[in-house]
Amino acid sequence: MAELPPEIESKLAEFQGSQEQLQLVSAQKMQVKMQLDEVDAAAEALKGATGKVFKSVGMLVLESDRETVSRELAERKEALSVRAQVLGKQEERLRKRLLELRSEIESATKGMKPSGG
Repeated sequence: MAELPPEIESKLAEFQGSQEQLQLVSAQKMQVKMQLDEVDAAAEALKGATGKVFKSVGMLVLESDRETVSRELAERKEALSVRAQVLGKQEERLRKRLLELRSEIESATKGMKPSGG
């Protein structure tokens, strides 16, 4: 196989790194969305619940008042929503960069002749 020019090797390395970053960001985004679903389910259950309310704190389950738990769920949902938006923007930027790199690599390698073995 012919040696690739350093510029193309650099772009290939960046492409590979960006692909790995995209996979990590997508996995994080999926985890955040799952946590958001859990918070929504907990908030919905809290609305319909009667009687005592308990919440998990580490390895303990403690009794708590409904308003505190509701406020904590709303705060958690807000934080997760912001995180999901940030991850979505990161994901979009990485996808665009990957398309740019792909195009640059393809156009840089078009004129190269494959070497026979």
